[in-house]
Amino acid sequence: MLAAWVREFGHLVSSHTDRLNALDAAIGDADHGTNLDRGFRAVVADLGTIADPGTLLTHVGGTVVSKVGGAAGPLFGAFFLSLGDSLGHDPTVGAGRFATGLRAGLAGVVARGRAEAGDKTMYDALAPAIDAMGAIRDLPAMVQAGLRAAEAGRDATTGMLARKGRASYLGERSVGHQDPGATSAALLFTAAANALSPFGLE
Repeated sequence: MLAAWVREFGHLVSSHTDRLNALDAAIGDADHGTNLDRGFRAVVADLGTIADPGTLLTHVGGTVVSKVGGAAGPLFGAFFLSLGDSLGHDPTVGAGRFATGLRAGLAGVVARGRAEAGDKTMYDALAPAIDAMGAIRDLPAMVQAGLRAAEAGRDATTGMLARKGRASYLGERSVGHQDPGATSAALLFTAAANALSPFGLE
């Protein structure tokens, strides 16, 4: 299940690389999509037959940290490493345990990037999605709720003033541009809706 999610995210990043780069060109280095695509191609190529949730996700996190440049590598890496640590080695992952793991992943991002709501970062898509998923124990409904909240959070970044990262150097000129990190973070939940909905976990 988790490998399917990671593979689908890698596929979505690849198909959205140009869009992510274009968003990043407005307020960053124009390489957000390229960096993520490079990292997740390496991740997917090396997933193999890892069956243990913690090992799989910490492998993903470590690969992302080593292969993805810019801020995205440490932040996405922290998300997957913390998620993997939370899920541990028990191969049975219920919806409640997955929600708890996602919350740990968000905490990893906060610890690494010190972002808060309204900073115009990936946090603005991740946090509302994980909040929306927390109280739901039917996995298909859970991931759909997460996707809706992530997309709303992503869209809300357009009107925000960037307070973190390279975009913050632009000041008022950062307003009016959708954040590339929030956009790629929302793809995590598109991938979850596509890949995890067939799994009826409780």
